[in-house]
Amino acid sequence: MDEPSENSNKGGKTGVSKVLSDFVDGLSDEHRMLVVLKAQLYGRTWEPMLDDLKNRLEGKPYIFKLVNRIKDDIERIRQMQNFEEEHNVDLADYVELP
Repeated sequence: MDEPSENSNKGGKTGVSKVLSDFVDGLSDEHRMLVVLKAQLYGRTWEPMLDDLKNRLEGKPYIFKLVNRIKDDIERIRQMQNFEEEHNVDLADYVELP
């Protein structure tokens, strides 16, 4: 049964699905930081952040120095990007830093 969670009004959204609520609640601090950076530094899109990380790995110029775990961050971004596409949401509407 899909009842709105206590997070149902975050980001101005109502009736957040249990799937979305569970996904957001299960995000690690590293995942949450990436979502916040996406929203604040990269115009709410993943591709510029992924480009930065890949450029850094290849020794090319990059915009923002995120963390030393670039490959892990790329995988985290891909997971969250897939979730957003599958559920037609922007996690930045639902994630806040602790």
